[in-house]
Amino acid sequence: MADTDKPLSALVAQGWEIVGFTVGHDTHSGVQGHHVLLRRQKQHKILQLRNRWMGKGVTVKEIDV
Repeated sequence: MADTDKPLSALVAQGWEIVGFTVGHDTHSGVQGHHVLLRRQKQHKILQLRNRWMGKGVTVKEIDV
């Protein structure tokens, strides 16, 4: 995925539909994470968003399901 300030908006603009999401807090690292389940046609993808441990910004990871 290309670097963008709004990765979820970029995927929705490409035709991905938001199916569901969760928000969790890792008690070990203290980092809050958001997981968004996306669907396009018969493809599914999970977008994982986490605040950076050090510094500002967000770490983004795409997982094909």
